Amino acid sequence: MGSDPQYIKYPDLLLAQSVFNLSNPACNASTRQASLKKLQDAIAERKMAPFYRHLAHPTEGILNTSGEGVTQHPHPHNAGASKPLITSNMLASRPSSKIDFPWDEKLYHSLVEDNKKELEGIQKEEDEAEEAAGETEVQAARGKRAEFWARVGDKDKSIESHEALLEKIGFLGTKIDLVLAMIRIGLFFGDRLFVKKTIERAEALVESGGDWDRRNRLKAYKGMHLLTCRSYSLAAPLLLDSLSTFTSYELCSYSSLVIYSVLAGSLSLKRVDFKAKVVDAPEIKAILGAGEDQLAALSGEVSSGPGALDEEMADATVSKSTPTAGATTVVNLTTLATGSTEQAETETPVDFSPLANLVNSLYNGNYRSFFKALAAVEDHFLTQDRYLHEHRAWFVREMRLRAYQQLLQSYRVVGLTSMANDFGVTVDYLDRDLAKFISSNRISCTIDRVNGIIETNRPDDKNKQYSDVVKHGDSLITKLQKYGQAVRLRGSERS
Repeated sequence: MGSDPQYIKYPDLLLAQSVFNLSNPACNASTRQASLKKLQDAIAERKMAPFYRHLAHPTEGILNTSGEGVTQHPHPHNAGASKPLITSNMLASRPSSKIDFPWDEKLYHSLVEDNKKELEGIQKEEDEAEEAAGETEVQAARGKRAEFWARVGDKDKSIESHEALLEKIGFLGTKIDLVLAMIRIGLFFGDRLFVKKTIERAEALVESGGDWDRRNRLKAYKGMHLLTCRSYSLAAPLLLDSLSTFTSYELCSYSSLVIYSVLAGSLSLKRVDFKAKVVDAPEIKAILGAGEDQLAALSGEVSSGPGALDEEMADATVSKSTPTAGATTVVNLTTLATGSTEQAETETPVDFSPLANLVNSLYNGNYRSFFKALAAVEDHFLTQDRYLHEHRAWFVREMRLRAYQQLLQSYRVVGLTSMANDFGVTVDYLDRDLAKFISSNRISCTIDRVNGIIETNRPDDKNKQYSDVVKHGDSLITKLQKYGQAVRLRGSERS
């Protein structure tokens, strides 16, 4: 088997997004209808009997939990089933009350029969290979079985078949590809614990001698997993590093990677790193930039060099890449992506203007525009993506905190009314919002409503370090004293 990536076609993670769209009340009717048609077409074309049952079955289907569907002729051996054949976490956290995904008993039995015939063909091919051919042909037949279960959407059997194949394979590159495929199976069905464990296995394999391409692919996989676990500070460097060498279109589209990278970086990176890796990064400027900045980034004329050293707020000036009022940042990422897979070819244009406004307004300190951009990002991206949807409220809250901290760190005293005007909110709202962060020790300041001011309490780093040394020193002395007493007691016992 060659060094090119294998087992990357299935499962199709875009179908998992379509399932999410059907259950997401924030999706509009046209998106839901398109997702429904895409699922129905894929189920019929790929003979996805197990997945169809998991979604639409009148009693077991996750999209039909109310039991509204009517099964025409229940299959005898399924009549007494007490639990679903597949478990998953594919729906929105608060799914829509009405999901129209019809169950067709005849279609299901037709798909089951097709699956049986295909499995019989694969088994026959494997038996013939064991009798007359070599080990390569046998492994190829077993690989077809693993891909079959991943294609039809049976979680447990696809993992089982991949594991069985992994035990027989000797080539390291193919082993890594199989483990990456199992990571995608976990992502497809929303099984984070399985994904975490499988990523650890992939890391061990890669460290034992994985090639450059598979190392880069694993970096994107791990970044995606960390994003779903709300570990944005760990996900940001992995996702941002993947932008320039991204080829994992089986994982997500390039446009999605850009969105994930920018959101993770905007939330977690310090100002200097945010400037270098997001605001001035050529890969991001090529997408979020406007006019000359975008053209320069696309041609390779810009780099995140000296500008990355701009740390002080006073030095922040309006960037050329700030979109004008009437400009839109709509990019067809097919021309930017480095790969050549089918998913790259079908990349659709995405309006990145809310994301561009968020990045530039945060860095330039235009907080009124930042709050508006944050609301637009929530509507356009956070509520629409299956990986971002669950943590959307947390992300918005943390971004508000970041903006508050960025403004307050530059002043000793700030007028409450002045700060409220800067953010475009009322004084009462700002008071309530800041109080939550102050009470949880996220912001070091106090609010004086009588005088209408906010006083910041800047922590003195030297005094803090001194206090920490004294505190740890006292703790160490106490432990040593207890140890000395124990030693003396033991000595007296011997005498």
